[in-house]
Amino acid sequence: MVVGVLALQGCIEPHLVMFRSLGCQPIAVRLSEDLARCDRIVLPGGESTTMIKLLDRAELWEPLRDFGRSHPVWGICAGAILIASEVCSPAQKSLELISVRATRNYYGSQLDSFKAEIEIAGFDHKMHADFIRAPLLQPLEESVQVLADYNNQPVLMRQGRVLVSAFHTELGSDARLHEYFLGI
Repeated sequence: MVVGVLALQGCIEPHLVMFRSLGCQPIAVRLSEDLARCDRIVLPGGESTTMIKLLDRAELWEPLRDFGRSHPVWGICAGAILIASEVCSPAQKSLELISVRATRNYYGSQLDSFKAEIEIAGFDHKMHADFIRAPLLQPLEESVQVLADYNNQPVLMRQGRVLVSAFHTELGSDARLHEYFLGI
């Protein structure tokens, strides 16, 4: 299985390492030719407005949207903002791959970043999560399944082949969420 990690900006290398540890062949996606080789893709955390500019410059916006309509996609933090159907605070364009509203920087600035232990549906013990300028993610349809919450706010959701998380797990050594994504 070839797992792509969008590699224009953001937290890229930890995902590549995590997927290699699970026996996958991850590739850094910078061009549409890279994307065409993938079975699924991760849109990592970073800065969503910068990613939008770089996606446009690389002419990857439409190929990524088309890919996401038929392949598994996991958006993490800024990646979740990129694939949400609505973005606010401020509004910006998105790939509209999951019926979720993303409110940018909901949990605060870089200085407000924090770590938490969260329970994820189907996992036997809590998972370490890093919230770094994390967005608020709100489901807009009943078909969006909430898999985890933090302080009564959804932080991990799935709709069909699309997964979004407000937090990072790739900064630690727990590969369960990456393994879950491979099973989609």
